Amino acid sequence: MGIMLPLDKMTISEKLLEMERLWDDLCRKPEDVPSPSWHEAVLAEREKQVSQGKMGFIDLDEAKERIRKATR
Repeated sequence: MGIMLPLDKMTISEKLLEMERLWDDLCRKPEDVPSPSWHEAVLAEREKQVSQGKMGFIDLDEAKERIRKATR
């Protein structure tokens, strides 16, 4: 099934809404969404770095602010 959306006629808000609807649908059955083969190795390496104190976590709001500052 190939549904074509009139992307050139849609507003940014409409496009974002459709993207959200797609993500919501995909999230209903996450087990059906394949994970890339490299994912496991990357996650294992990050977990190792966290346990060694080389990497940590930050609050989501802080992460968003850092991204905003970096993309100005």
